[in-house]
Amino acid sequence: MKILLAEDEPRIAADIATVLKASGMAVDTVRDGEAAWFAGDVENYDAAILDLGLPKLDGLTILKRWRANARRFPVLILTARGMWTERVDGINAGADDYLPKPFEMEELLARLRAILRRSTGQAAPVLKSGPLVLDTRQMRISLRGIPVALSPLEYRLLAFLMHHAGRVVAPTELAEHLYDSGNDRDPNAVEVIVARLRRKLGSDVIETRRGFGYFVPDDFS
Repeated sequence: MKILLAEDEPRIAADIATVLKASGMAVDTVRDGEAAWFAGDVENYDAAILDLGLPKLDGLTILKRWRANARRFPVLILTARGMWTERVDGINAGADDYLPKPFEMEELLARLRAILRRSTGQAAPVLKSGPLVLDTRQMRISLRGIPVALSPLEYRLLAFLMHHAGRVVAPTELAEHLYDSGNDRDPNAVEVIVARLRRKLGSDVIETRRGFGYFVPDDFS
């Protein structure tokens, strides 16, 4: 999963980015509203964490512009403001959740994971495809009850496919969601990661639709 983090306070931004990366996510961090609006308008993100009090362009204006341009990724608002009217304005503008500062990182992660699941039609924090189980809270994978160790990239790719179980995902789309914008997003690298996952999990866990992409079936035996 790839997250856009729009936060102008360096310490808070660094702390959040560290936690998100440790939780298996790719993160692009921006520090002002104009950069946030542009990044969200041209890149494909799974979710955004958006501070309302950004310089150059405020978070509420950014959110309204994203939604007006049909950018539908879920958005978690952060703000030091405590007025309930501002929370209502954010939700009405298209935010998916709201977290006032100061906050605990565990709550931020829980809320972010919840809106990610809802955006892909997944209700529970534990994703399943037949005997394959992915616990998004613990970042643990098991197959037929046996834990399987994955690299960060392997976990990120499998998690994306399991969040979108049953949907064929093109290699170019997978590459966009595997890496942050500072890395070379080579679709050919996706084939290598898929091959490693198949060696660890079995060839039937990730299926190929030739000419279209990869998918995790809703169920397999």
